[in-house]
Amino acid sequence: MLKIGLTGGIASGKTAASDHFANLGAPIIDTDQISRELVEPGKPALEEIRKQLGDRFICEDGGLNRKLLREHIFTRPAARKTLENILHPAIRTEVEDRLMQLGNEPYAIVVVPLLVENSLTGMVDRVLLVDSPERLQIQRVCARDHISEQQAKRILDAQASRAERKAIADDIIENSGDLQALHKQVEALHRRYLAMASSTD
Repeated sequence: MLKIGLTGGIASGKTAASDHFANLGAPIIDTDQISRELVEPGKPALEEIRKQLGDRFICEDGGLNRKLLREHIFTRPAARKTLENILHPAIRTEVEDRLMQLGNEPYAIVVVPLLVENSLTGMVDRVLLVDSPERLQIQRVCARDHISEQQAKRILDAQASRAERKAIADDIIENSGDLQALHKQVEALHRRYLAMASSTD
């Protein structure tokens, strides 16, 4: 089975792209969703976060205080590294398990927003980048998350640059137009991935 790693910066259009791949019948494994599941109350990863980073990141209901943790690791590289060391091995194992369970699918999409930053390219056969101009990313993330332009720029600055992502991409979806334009590109790649998968059978 061909494993496609779908990545891109914040508000670049990753979800719109992966949703359309799903509409076309491709299985989607989303590492953001996996990471949320791993820190549900009672899960080992959440207990490890409490032990290594502190009780203050656990809400009264036993869940993770995502907002506080996000703010904390954003300005503290050592804390971010601690969190990554807790979550990344567990995410990788879960992705591998889910890929194994898929069986005879021609290809699967693994959505990994921080593919470049976390050196996870070894998990996939090809890297698909959803790329948008920074000004569009900033507009979208400000509208979506109700944050200031300054906050949006800080988030972008903390991520890999467009050039770094393009350097490792095998395929690129240019998402600077409307949804229809994005869908056309997804459909073309869907046909291409099916052809590639059948040629390796």
